[in-house]
Amino acid sequence: MLYQTYQTLRYRTQHKVMKYVAMALPFPVPDLLQGPGSVRKLAGRIQADGLRHVLVVTDRVLMDLKLPQGFLKSLDKSGVEYTVFSDVQPNPTIENVEDGVRAYRDNKCDGIVAFGGGSPMDCAKVIGARISNWLLPVRWMKGNFKVLLPIPRIYAVPTTAGTGSETTVAAVITDAQTHEKFAINDLKLIPKVAVLDPELMVGLPPHITSTTGMDALTHAVEAYIGLNGTAFTDENAEKATRLIFENLEIAYKNGKDMTARNNMALASYYAGTAFTRAYIGYVHAIAHNLGGLYGVPHGLANAVILPHVLEFCRKEAEHKLAGLAVAGGIGKHWEPEEALAGRFIEKIKSMNKNMDIPPGIKELKEADIPLIAARALNEAHPDYPVPRIMTLEECEDLVARLLVPGNGKA
Repeated sequence: MLYQTYQTLRYRTQHKVMKYVAMALPFPVPDLLQGPGSVRKLAGRIQADGLRHVLVVTDRVLMDLKLPQGFLKSLDKSGVEYTVFSDVQPNPTIENVEDGVRAYRDNKCDGIVAFGGGSPMDCAKVIGARISNWLLPVRWMKGNFKVLLPIPRIYAVPTTAGTGSETTVAAVITDAQTHEKFAINDLKLIPKVAVLDPELMVGLPPHITSTTGMDALTHAVEAYIGLNGTAFTDENAEKATRLIFENLEIAYKNGKDMTARNNMALASYYAGTAFTRAYIGYVHAIAHNLGGLYGVPHGLANAVILPHVLEFCRKEAEHKLAGLAVAGGIGKHWEPEEALAGRFIEKIKSMNKNMDIPPGIKELKEADIPLIAARALNEAHPDYPVPRIMTLEECEDLVARLLVPGNGKA
């Protein structure tokens, strides 16, 4: 008990220091190209910036769907050469990054366009970090502020409304040998330009729409209920929550609804703006390790885990959860906070159910729970300013609730 008290005090001291540091840091804000058709303006911006040859980082699924073709043609018209690197895996690995670095150098590129979901954007950021910091191995840059030199200019074109990576300091990479996911966080990783074009998201399958949307909601919630929020991050988290509550299920049911798609793109951006300054929490820590160990899609893992973590810290986060319920339009400020907090958690559960998101993780094996819990807490402590500190036993118990009957045995 004494040791646990000491640990909690140590973590809280670091959280307070991190909050003041984050408030003082000069977070760059990407130039924003926003609205239907905005991706068609990007080639002109790249040309105006003086770039001659860009590396377009994407994945094979998007190439097969020919989604980047319009943008690539606009580069041709603008006289900007390009090399496409489309080998990014759903959970990008260190090897992915090194392959991208070789493509950049071999073709004498002078800038990077990240075109896709969170995986291409994360991979593109770390490719940029390795290009400029060629003596630093990817693993060495794990953690905070270890990207020593400025990276090549990055333009981010998200094709999902979820990660918010187009405005964040973070990139998440997987070590394929250990199956461990880890984050690299640095101001230098924030893209120079972000393109929010809902036309690129119209063809997303419903299950991608739902899980990436819940990823954005998780960003907003964890930033809001954590201890390092500010008026600025709270405002962005509240805007994101309202937009997601009002538009996600519409976009899930009708992917061609341009208004819903546009609002979800904005929600993802707002949520990213919030969490990159106020941090995340246990939902992400556990989800990262499910992704690293089993390849579980990040948004799906977040959606499944989120209500469990909120139940765990419900008492400590009650005031903030009540605030999000009001911001999300599902309650009034004069209602009891306990009722509002409960309604917010139930709203998340109902959204998951309405969008056919399963209640558990089918890949999870009971024998792996101690490893997942230990790695999750190692990631979360002491960096994530969570409302309630979780012990190893509590984390193992929470992860065990994600088991799917019949699929949990090794």
